[in-house]
Amino acid sequence: MGFARTCSVALVGVEGVVVEVQADLEPGVAAFTLVGLPDKSLTESRDRVRAAVVNSGGEWPQKKLTVGLSPASVPKGGSGFDLAVACAVLGASERIDPRVLADIVMIGELGLDGRVRPVRGVLPAVLAAADAGYEQVVVPECTVAEAALVPGVSVLGVRSLRQLIAVLTDEPVPEEDPAETGRPDPLMAGLTLPGAGVGTGVSGVGTSEHDQRHDLADVVGQLSARTAIEVAAAGGHHTFLQGPPGAGKTMLAERMPTIMPRLSRAESLEVTAVHSIAGMLPPGKPLVDIPPFCAPHHSATMQSLVGGGKGIARPGAVSLAHRGVLFLDEAPEFSGHALDALRQPLESGYVVIARSAGVVRLPSRFLLLLAANPCPCGRFSLTGDSCDCSPNSIRRYQARLSGPLLDRVDLRVVVEPVTRSELTAQGARGESTQVVADRVRAARERTVARLKSTPWRTNADVPGHELRSRWHAVPGAMAEAEHGLERGFLTARGLDRVLRVAWTVADLAGHDRPDASDVALALQLRTGVPRGVPMVVGARP
Repeated sequence: MGFARTCSVALVGVEGVVVEVQADLEPGVAAFTLVGLPDKSLTESRDRVRAAVVNSGGEWPQKKLTVGLSPASVPKGGSGFDLAVACAVLGASERIDPRVLADIVMIGELGLDGRVRPVRGVLPAVLAAADAGYEQVVVPECTVAEAALVPGVSVLGVRSLRQLIAVLTDEPVPEEDPAETGRPDPLMAGLTLPGAGVGTGVSGVGTSEHDQRHDLADVVGQLSARTAIEVAAAGGHHTFLQGPPGAGKTMLAERMPTIMPRLSRAESLEVTAVHSIAGMLPPGKPLVDIPPFCAPHHSATMQSLVGGGKGIARPGAVSLAHRGVLFLDEAPEFSGHALDALRQPLESGYVVIARSAGVVRLPSRFLLLLAANPCPCGRFSLTGDSCDCSPNSIRRYQARLSGPLLDRVDLRVVVEPVTRSELTAQGARGESTQVVADRVRAARERTVARLKSTPWRTNADVPGHELRSRWHAVPGAMAEAEHGLERGFLTARGLDRVLRVAWTVADLAGHDRPDASDVALALQLRTGVPRGVPMVVGARP
């Protein structure tokens, strides 16, 4: 009779639970029983592990074998337990010293030939192991860079089970044939999940290559919209751009990540963990350090936006856009239920999804950017008569964005069509991305310094009651906004958001506190009603 144990990690959302993998051998008819609430893919590991052990030169025990995954109450799924199960079995059969395995966390899928294949969620799994006090982790060789992002953990990358057995038994490590130069490595296939981007719109936006291809100077005119984008990036404010087709709404949205500051180390780990679980971590780039950009198609379902699916819920667009931008182009064309589902994560910064397999909490602190035409034909305006839509159809179209959702949007800007003079004028290019990004970064630094002793890092994060009690505007500066609350033009939430935007405008302008002009610009950006203030930040007195 033999017994051995090692460890692996079960992922529930973006959180991991260390699972003890126990193997017990007893005399009897040869059988392999796997217990501990495994799913279908984990149950199939019995055949993968048996073939991998035999093809790696090991001897499969011809006894009654029971493998238990503890705690048994935690749902377990995926193929990432293969490596731990194989080593536990080899420990129970005394091919490996069981004492060596006890304090090692193993993550990886086994091929039938014994090769170790990568799995999704390596980073959050290693984070969970580190939090539980484990110091040694074994992962597939091609995910070593991702696992090494966790400090205080010794990471061993292996390409095959044969290699791992040699390391654990102090035998000569066999040489593995690397992938042929110029040919794809089949082991890399597990790093990305096919179809993971369907419905989410996650692309290469936010990468250095994208920064070079999308310059804010390409946007001609649109001073109001450019100002709104800058304020939104500096303070993390949700924004609604409304204008006719071809006015530049999408161009502005695509350039939003390029002016946002790079992610901090802690934020990068959060974002990388979500993308790793979703199977969307770019190969060769283990750490996502630039705000992500997610632009789902308007046919996206509510599950693809907020997360869901069978079994344990998977991250949706709101989580893939965590610490970045969620851009909903043609926003009125989205399902009303899907749009209203965004209201809770907009306020809380996370989304809780309950399924029969368990409850998952996913991070979703993103900057929402909505874009819409003014009417079905897109030509409606107060100054022209080229629109063919009836008043009722215009009203119905605009009502697709509910009042409670728009009340959570800080900035609402009308994007007017670009005029001929603006488009053809010599030197019509506006400020470049670099110039605006420097201004946004300086404003963020002022904000962080002011909020240093608090858990918040942007003006949009500060709760309304804290903002009103601790950070006041110049006396009398909020008078016009307060009159708007009395007349019903603003809700209480809207008044708080005006004050938040005013603080961001003040940070961009270098003011110690928001003055009347800062509040007036914030009020204009909030309501879309002109108030006679210049739509310029950073250069005002």
